[in-house]
Amino acid sequence: MTALASRTPTSPRPAPAAPSRGAGHVLLPLAVALAAAAGVVATYVIFIRTSLGQLVDTAAMRGGDVHHPRVVEILSRTLNGTTLVSVVLVCLVAATIGVLRKRIDLAIGATVLVLGANASCQLLKMRLDRPDLDDFPAPNSFPSGHTAAAASVAFALILVLPSAVRGMVALIGAGYVAIIAIATVWAEWHRPSDTIAGVLLVLAWAALAAFGVRLWRLRATGAAEHVSRISVLLLLAVTVVTGAAALLGLISAAMSERVTPDLVSGRFVFLTGSAGCAAVVAAAFLIWVRLAAGDRASLDAPAARPLKRGKKK
Repeated sequence: MTALASRTPTSPRPAPAAPSRGAGHVLLPLAVALAAAAGVVATYVIFIRTSLGQLVDTAAMRGGDVHHPRVVEILSRTLNGTTLVSVVLVCLVAATIGVLRKRIDLAIGATVLVLGANASCQLLKMRLDRPDLDDFPAPNSFPSGHTAAAASVAFALILVLPSAVRGMVALIGAGYVAIIAIATVWAEWHRPSDTIAGVLLVLAWAALAAFGVRLWRLRATGAAEHVSRISVLLLLAVTVVTGAAALLGLISAAMSERVTPDLVSGRFVFLTGSAGCAAVVAAAFLIWVRLAAGDRASLDAPAARPLKRGKKK
């Protein structure tokens, strides 16, 4: 005789609720935006409104006497490829990717990022005053429009692309923006402070876009998306190395202007400015790749798995 196995029915356990995002998660991008905007103001005050800042800044621009044919070709092609048409096209591509991923908030954020950064850059360039303190009269070129355009499109793509490729795109974008920034200084279109301000201005708008996205998804639950550890470590290493080189070079260039004349050459000052541009670009991308990491989970909690019935023996 076979006995029917009896099983005590158990009620399904509810899935554990994932922690919701707190105020710190939402307000962090806003704090970054304010800090980046303060960096733009500080760069303008130090390198545009003071005589020593203008002297060092202009010396870096005029010291870029690079004559290697291959280097000149790369820098020229990179500059010529950054146009208004390319910015608009990448903006449309970023918005389309956001729509295809069913993330309208990312599409809107990318559009606001690109349009806001480039429009404010041109507005500042037209409205800001540049006093002649270095005996090198020239119209105001602060901040750099080319650098802002390149950084804004790279930041927009990082925002809308999936986390699986975000780290690789961040590394490629950082390299491209660094080349653009250095190329504008080499071509004597801009001083290093112009390019640094352009990157910081884009970071400010990007952080505002991230603030809007996080505010929109305030009730979202789930862990943040994965950030590539390799890209973070590489960007951090570049920031530390080039930042230290730029700081030491800046001190030497200032001493050459005020204490010991001809202490360093013009090419040394150009390399110092290039290191400063690379450091700010790497730091900005390092910050942005962390801010752009969104939430995996949707607003709805995951459904509980159904309980399987016991079988007869």
